Amino acid sequence: MNRTFVEGDQVLLVDRKQRRYLVALAAGAEFHSHTGVIAHDAVLGADEGVVLRSSRGSTFTAFRPTLSDYVLKMPRGAQVIYPKDLGPLLLLADVFPGARILESGVGSGALSMTMLRAGAEVTGYELREDFAARAKQNVATMLGTRALDHYDVQIRDAYEGIDVRDLDRVVLDLPEPWQVVPHAAGALLPGGIVVAYTPSILQATQFRDALDAHGFRFAETVEVLNRTWHVDGQAVRPDHRMVAHTAFLTHARLLQK
Repeated sequence: MNRTFVEGDQVLLVDRKQRRYLVALAAGAEFHSHTGVIAHDAVLGADEGVVLRSSRGSTFTAFRPTLSDYVLKMPRGAQVIYPKDLGPLLLLADVFPGARILESGVGSGALSMTMLRAGAEVTGYELREDFAARAKQNVATMLGTRALDHYDVQIRDAYEGIDVRDLDRVVLDLPEPWQVVPHAAGALLPGGIVVAYTPSILQATQFRDALDAHGFRFAETVEVLNRTWHVDGQAVRPDHRMVAHTAFLTHARLLQK
């Protein structure tokens, strides 16, 4: 596989202080920062991992962004679900190749591209056309335009109903996910899983009540905390700052129709 950079590629430029910059390569263009200028032409044709020197003598290393890198740096209209929650969501929803998933509240597309890359077929309901367009563009940029063949985003309100049937999973990032629970119960196959991402525990509690009332069982609510460590030889300690609360993740399985 050719790993050299070509026009249109996304490249992550990392400086000596580990600051990261996401750039879409274009012939003749330039990357500007307070540490100088790098011509895109210096990256085009180079291999991943190439070290570049800016006009002011600073060094940058060029890599292709990981999914996590792209989610944190991509253009966004709505607040994204962060990588620390995307991994657990993928497992809590038990996303598998070919899974038929309804995602409501696609936002900037972070969760969409995570599930698509796992091989799912995703139907997205989104109220705002600008968010829907941004999500599709981000998916195409990170995964390629062929990913859009498996991604159908509709301007729809999941509170009013779900038209898709025989779903394997329903994933919700909405202010009032409990309003969708009756519709999810009708759209999911027996054994199907529903997952909701809710910033407030009161939202999670109301969602849990709706799950109990509509045939869902084995409900669980979790919170994912992410603490990095400082490791410098024998000097080892937790970092002073950490990514703590972002949201509660609640999942359950449909056992009754």
